[in-house]
Amino acid sequence: MKFQNKWSLLCALLCSVVGAQAQSMTDKPIRIVVPFAAGGPTDVLARVLAPKLSASLKRTVIVDNRVGATGAIGANYVAKAAPDGDTLLLGTSSIMAASPNLTLNLPYDPVNDFVPIPLVATIENILVVHPSVPAKSVKELIAYAKANPGKLTYATSGVGSTYHLGAELFASQAGIAWTHVPYKGAAPAIQDVLAGHVAVMFDNTSSAIPNIKSGRVRALGVASLKRYAGLPDLPTIAEEGLAGYETTIWLGLFAPAKTPALLIQALNREVQEAVNSTEYTEKLMALDMQPRLSSSTELTGYLKADLSKWARVVKEAKIKPE
Repeated sequence: MKFQNKWSLLCALLCSVVGAQAQSMTDKPIRIVVPFAAGGPTDVLARVLAPKLSASLKRTVIVDNRVGATGAIGANYVAKAAPDGDTLLLGTSSIMAASPNLTLNLPYDPVNDFVPIPLVATIENILVVHPSVPAKSVKELIAYAKANPGKLTYATSGVGSTYHLGAELFASQAGIAWTHVPYKGAAPAIQDVLAGHVAVMFDNTSSAIPNIKSGRVRALGVASLKRYAGLPDLPTIAEEGLAGYETTIWLGLFAPAKTPALLIQALNREVQEAVNSTEYTEKLMALDMQPRLSSSTELTGYLKADLSKWARVVKEAKIKPE
């Protein structure tokens, strides 16, 4: 009798997993939710990934932009979706690790409400200044900031963004004070830097490089531990004296919590096939993004490490959650 009970329980568990997989193997499109507006780096990446993933899965994959609340609306939509593999979040280090440390009453939990699938790309940040700033290197910028405390202004895409926390981490390590000028998005922020209304910005490579090449901004350093291949002569900020400094943006796919493990494994396998394709790699490199392959476990590691790092920065900078 005990054996029969155990066998019945095992059959029930297997049937539940198979049922979840069967539900996902329909003609219903898979939805990649992008929590930002169309045209930004996250949206562009999703539109490169979607057709490749569609080919791998042999199912329609669409991009669904759900904008608002610094990404919280889109993330919360996926967190509350059915755990059947049909609704995925293209999450970023900003909405999954930075915002949770600065937002009161966040409607989702980045760790408990999602299951990481794989990392799909990283985007490097570059410290840029308006040409009017009298600094040709990170060291010169730090010296100028120390001689003129509070005078330098830096633009970000908003309070709680990785740009904001990255700038505060820089200030903490460099021992400087400067003034934050937040905007509602990266586009208006860089426009005011280009116009000379704000002096400094941490901008992503896909946005910064055209302005660097045209001379509209001056690049001082890359916010990663390795030099960026697209600008091999530009030193890292760590090389310039701020040991270990890194604010790389990562992007990964997440499914709602309780999505069956076998389904996550299948999705991981198909996403990795898409990301590993030559076409995906070439398109991302052309956009100054870096294709990345990882396991679900590795993406979990990225998430938890950044949550801890940004919590420390928020505390040290005395930034009040809003």
